[in-house]
Amino acid sequence: MGLILIIFLIILFFLLLKLNIYKTKGSIGELRVAKQLMKLPEDEYFILNDLLIETSKGSSQIDHVVVSTYGIFVIETKNYNGWIHGNENSEYWTQSIYRYKTKFRNPIKQNWAHVYALREVLSDFENLFYYPIIVFAGSGELLNVTSNIPVLYDYDLIDVILCKRNVPSISVEKAREITDRLNNINILDKKYRKNHVYQVHKNISDREDKIESLICPKCNGRLVIRDGKYGEFYGCSNYPNCKFTQNI
Repeated sequence: MGLILIIFLIILFFLLLKLNIYKTKGSIGELRVAKQLMKLPEDEYFILNDLLIETSKGSSQIDHVVVSTYGIFVIETKNYNGWIHGNENSEYWTQSIYRYKTKFRNPIKQNWAHVYALREVLSDFENLFYYPIIVFAGSGELLNVTSNIPVLYDYDLIDVILCKRNVPSISVEKAREITDRLNNINILDKKYRKNHVYQVHKNISDREDKIESLICPKCNGRLVIRDGKYGEFYGCSNYPNCKFTQNI
């Protein structure tokens, strides 16, 4: 019994260590991006970091939001090493370090959820343009990434934001009003934030369990093998009503 307890504690220790390393890497990446955003002109761009908001579909935590007269930039930050492979329509992307490969959730789909959340809480504002951006702040190399949404390194972020600097769609006063709204609804309660993180990890775990059991995580249909342009893949049995796919 004592040996089993020791083994359990060792496993728990390494799991917590891995989680803390992941959280630390994420925080470092977000800090690097936040420093980049400070280079934007303060009178035109209003920055919010680590925004947590509540919507009708649950809570949404957004790494960075930049409100400007030219639009709202919604930024998802990732901090990875190795080679990064991904397609904007895939459920998962891949990180390759030599022979080892790990999957992570498609950051573009993650960020679209953040855009929808902002659209809901800012639905009474007109003429708002949203620009989702994915930023990789680590030493990872974007090797095979296909996307119509900007996926870039942190040092390219400012140039991409400034390239949208054309005719303003809203006034500076309206941009300040939007920023104040987001600051006011930002949830700072530590217990709430901790529960949000728990729920996110639980949802990811439940999703992966369904896929492993060949159940569609979107509609609970069956995942069946289909032939595609690039070979076999799993598709939902409820296609075309559900277009979920998963690589084999």
